[in-house]
Amino acid sequence: MGRVTRRTPARLLAVRGDGDAPHDRVLLVDGRADTLAVEEPLEIRVDGRAVMVTMRTPGDDFDLALGWLWAEGQISRVADVRTLMHCLDTDERGAPTYNVVEVTAAPGVRIDLTPRATTTTSACGVCGAEDIASIHRLSRFDLDDDDVRLDPALVLDLPRRLRAGQRTFERTGGTHAAGLFTADGELLCLREDVGRHNAVDKVIGWAARAERLPLRGCVLVVSGRAGFELVQKAVMAGIPAMASVSASTSLAVDLARSSGLSLMAFVRDPRLTVYSDPGRLLGLTDAPGRPDQGR
Repeated sequence: MGRVTRRTPARLLAVRGDGDAPHDRVLLVDGRADTLAVEEPLEIRVDGRAVMVTMRTPGDDFDLALGWLWAEGQISRVADVRTLMHCLDTDERGAPTYNVVEVTAAPGVRIDLTPRATTTTSACGVCGAEDIASIHRLSRFDLDDDDVRLDPALVLDLPRRLRAGQRTFERTGGTHAAGLFTADGELLCLREDVGRHNAVDKVIGWAARAERLPLRGCVLVVSGRAGFELVQKAVMAGIPAMASVSASTSLAVDLARSSGLSLMAFVRDPRLTVYSDPGRLLGLTDAPGRPDQGR
């Protein structure tokens, strides 16, 4: 394991605006090796059957598998899984790749992924409405019962705290991050991955193994866009609030509003945009009272 980054030969060029010919404008600044975030496929098998392949950064693969199964509504406790193991698949040189995780269900537990093979889709219209209704049927937690309150100034500082823990991004600039924080700003878990959805699955899988689900009173902070699939995973994990450094999408907002999740995007000091359940933010005196506010 440990294949999180890789060094590769590269050339750093600087291009000037002056000069009559290309060779007059291009300067070689650095010819040393560059550090890349590793991207490799991970296949998840359940009882010997392949159910999903995702491109991910190796590491925390068992958490990724558990988190993905939880977000799909296939398990309701970590005890639903009897074993997790890496298959000893090998590359062309005969070295183990650790790119296949075999999941064995506990006795009496049926993991049936036929109805929802994946949720990482870009859906809209009637299809989007069906996706939201399906998530409501699968989710075990009522976010309206979570009365957590958040200081907006603290929320604005969470991306900075997330960034401070992004060690792989610091070296490569090529990974997303998901961080789970308490309402007081304590970092509980941070995961990085080339896939934003994988990073969230790894956080949820960590929480499942620690038997901390539902994640009441917590805030999920993501380094990229708050798309539908990430909001869906937060809802399935019982997370009442989510903050994104970047934008949200229309279907993500629809799901957040119908599920009772406080969704905040463009969280960049000194501003943030609140799309749903603003009453969880302290100081918003004009926000309607919960549980029907912002919907």
